[in-house]
Amino acid sequence: MAAFLYRIGRWAFRRRRLVGGLWLGALLLAIAAAALAPAAEDEDLSMPGTESQKAFDLLDQRFPQSNSQGAEARLVFQAPDGQRVTARQNKAAVEDALGSLDGGPQVASTTDPYESGAVSEDGTIAYSTVTYTADAVDLTAQTRTALESAAGQARDAGLTVEIGGSALDAEEAMGGTTEIIGVVVAAVVLVLALGSLVAAGLSLLTAFVGVAIAFGLVSALAAPLGLTSTVAILTLMLGLAVGIDYALFITSRFRDERARGVDPEEAAGRAVGTAGSAVVFAGATVFIALVGLGVVGIPELTKMGLGGAGAVALAVLVALTLVPALFGFFGRRVLSRAVRKATRPGGTHPAAAGGWPGLGTRWARFVLRRPVAVLMITGLGLGAVALPALSLELGLPGDESKSVETTQRRAYDLLSEGFGPGFNGPLTVVVDMSGSADTRATADLVVSMVRAVHGIASVGEPVLSRTEDTAVLTAVPRTAPNSGETKDLVHTLRDAASGVEVDTGADVLVTGTTAMNIDISEAMSDALVPYLTVVIGLAVLLLTVVFRSILVPVKAALGFLLSVGAAFGVLVAVFQWGWAAGLIGVEQTGPVMSLMPILIIGIVFGLAMDYEVFLLSRMREAHVHGASPGEAIVSGFRHSGRVVAAAAIIMTSVFAGFIGMSNPTIQTMGVGLAAAVAFDAFVVRMAIAPAVLALLGRRAWWLPRILDRVLPNVDIEGEALSGHVPGPARESDTSVRQLPVGRD
Repeated sequence: MAAFLYRIGRWAFRRRRLVGGLWLGALLLAIAAAALAPAAEDEDLSMPGTESQKAFDLLDQRFPQSNSQGAEARLVFQAPDGQRVTARQNKAAVEDALGSLDGGPQVASTTDPYESGAVSEDGTIAYSTVTYTADAVDLTAQTRTALESAAGQARDAGLTVEIGGSALDAEEAMGGTTEIIGVVVAAVVLVLALGSLVAAGLSLLTAFVGVAIAFGLVSALAAPLGLTSTVAILTLMLGLAVGIDYALFITSRFRDERARGVDPEEAAGRAVGTAGSAVVFAGATVFIALVGLGVVGIPELTKMGLGGAGAVALAVLVALTLVPALFGFFGRRVLSRAVRKATRPGGTHPAAAGGWPGLGTRWARFVLRRPVAVLMITGLGLGAVALPALSLELGLPGDESKSVETTQRRAYDLLSEGFGPGFNGPLTVVVDMSGSADTRATADLVVSMVRAVHGIASVGEPVLSRTEDTAVLTAVPRTAPNSGETKDLVHTLRDAASGVEVDTGADVLVTGTTAMNIDISEAMSDALVPYLTVVIGLAVLLLTVVFRSILVPVKAALGFLLSVGAAFGVLVAVFQWGWAAGLIGVEQTGPVMSLMPILIIGIVFGLAMDYEVFLLSRMREAHVHGASPGEAIVSGFRHSGRVVAAAAIIMTSVFAGFIGMSNPTIQTMGVGLAAAVAFDAFVVRMAIAPAVLALLGRRAWWLPRILDRVLPNVDIEGEALSGHVPGPARESDTSVRQLPVGRD
């Protein structure tokens, strides 16, 4: 692979105008496709095979005139202090507001709170449910304006009015201040790490090209494939982070080769053949882990994985072709000022330059002197951070997780105040009576059964389908939607329903948003360990092939578990316990997003392998050339420590830049990924890994003979290039004193 990538690097350097033109054409095509594509329709979160989803599908079949998961709004009215909503003037204001919505575009129905009993016991709060014929994302601006105008009309009459439900849900905006800050931090880190504005700009430019193409493709395919805004944001997040990193790795190796006196085209080939091999492997691990999210069975999670995988694949292709092409365009300006000065006629050759040991070298030597202390401190520290993960609770956020400044959150609080905490998470009981002899008696029996279940506050009258073979009734729990008591209630209700099914032959299904969230959270919990097992097994297998070692992959996998566990601990501490939640705008604690653990495992697995490969490939290269275990560790940090640290800071900054978004999914993802990358890069790969390698010594690179014979030889260090590549003779990393990149 190294020889093949070497030829690609040289070809891209020579044919830089062709390569640049092809990528520019691809960028323009992607932008045009996105601009001409029809608007996408967001799909509801679904979980095929669960009881909740079966019930929703049955409702769509038996009640075709309605949309079981369509948009709805709740207009919540509160009377002024000392008054009741049932007072004549307040009642007239409520009815006038609702009357303005009747017969409006996309409005299916509105309920009268005075006729439906939707008035609190103290008479101060009432609500009306407005149902629509379309999903939330398909509601027109005219429809949303009419809803807000109705609320404003009642407010003008002196009432407090808030709007809950999904009707006001909007797509998350792509841009924001925090994302820009993340990119600015990445740019500053690149300049400091590379010591050249041109080199820093090259990494950013190539990353933006890959991200723009990936984002354009996702936007163009959003309508036919049902891709949501969350898929687009994940594509943006991942593509930007790995795009910068991969370009940085290859650029750093190119500058390294140029500092040794290698001519530009040759240096481009060697950079792509060596660092590019590591980029291909690292990108492949991220790609496989993200595509593997499809095994969980949640369509939305599958789409997120595929979108992210596509962005990573594009980042790899850009790094292997466009980056070496730009080396040809920018020439010596890619090098730092010190290297440019040293390589001028009469200057001191960089390979002969002395200089002081860099920070990476000093840190590696410190770890070699105190491996046990470093291992104990970092290992116990990460373990302590991971402890809160034992209390991890999964769920899906609703209006209760939104800011108190939003009308949805204030509507949620008013409904809880007036009707109890469970009112915001009603359960829908669907009764398929096609196998029952007496449908009316069956419906009444189900109502009695539901009312008898402990924890049910109220049960509405059943609504029958036109053919009277299906009944739907609403049950309101006494507890909040995301509480453990409500979860237990759903299971109790389903157990009780099995007895009715035996007696009547009917099929009783419990669904609704609350039940669906519970089903998805449980499915995520059940899939977590199997998915983690597959990912860890894949990591051990791939690293065994790459590094031809048993203990190195095991060490890498255990380190990955530590960093992921610590990231989960941070999520629990922030989003469940509320530690420092106010600093990032989290105003309501609750369960962690149920999609997050598996999503974070899939993404961080690949990124962790990035750092492992880039650090250890240089260590193994020195080991193969005869360096002692300690010298190999120092060599790895001398050549790759600064680059890996810069890459980790960039990745963490990009992910942290999404914390300020109002979308709870993206906000949770930003915190989890930023924490996981920081822990894995700076604690696991730069402290625990060298400490373990120092303790293992030469045993770290041991491989049983039988495996040595059967495993394929993956030349990720580019050893194949040393025999036929022209240029200066390869020297052992332990014998060459290089002029470090930048100041290091």
